[in-house]
Amino acid sequence: MARVIVTAPTILEDNLRAEGYSIVAGVDEAGRGPLAGPVVACAVVLPPGLIIEGVNDSKKLSEKRREELAEKIKAAAVAFAYGIIGAAKIDEINILRATMLAMEIAVKSLDVAPNAVLVDGNQMPNLAQHAVCVTKGDANSHLIAAASILAKTKRDEMMLDLHEKYPEYGFDRHKGYGTVMHKQALEKFGPCPEHRKTFI
Repeated sequence: MARVIVTAPTILEDNLRAEGYSIVAGVDEAGRGPLAGPVVACAVVLPPGLIIEGVNDSKKLSEKRREELAEKIKAAAVAFAYGIIGAAKIDEINILRATMLAMEIAVKSLDVAPNAVLVDGNQMPNLAQHAVCVTKGDANSHLIAAASILAKTKRDEMMLDLHEKYPEYGFDRHKGYGTVMHKQALEKFGPCPEHRKTFI
């Protein structure tokens, strides 16, 4: 039986372009729930009409597939940029505000300024552009799905770097999420500077 490849639709971005918004970005984040590491947002602008087969909610893709698609997205993108908020700042302002700030930074950092933004979720960051919140956006918008893949792969890279610095926690395996292994390491070694003190 042939493998079914699900690809997020482009109808939301197409509708915005039909309304006169010529440059549309999608923005999403990765890392709201972990006990350690940053929250990473990505904003991406793709050429109008481009569909990259297989681009979908990053959580529904294998790590290998995410990495393959991330390279395709970066190669094809008109622009992409990240917003990264570390553990200390998350503890200072809380995870919701940190997520919104990461999204704002990602959009503002784009080399090509969009005039409309599709935002994953039901919370609106402080953006100068026309923006639309999209519930389950990474399944319902091609741009948001692309952003979700880039955000996830970037954060995973950062967690692998943290594993080199703090190998005792196993960040290479759980990426900072609250697995049994991670909690056992916390009990044994206590938190490191990359742990979110308000989460543990």
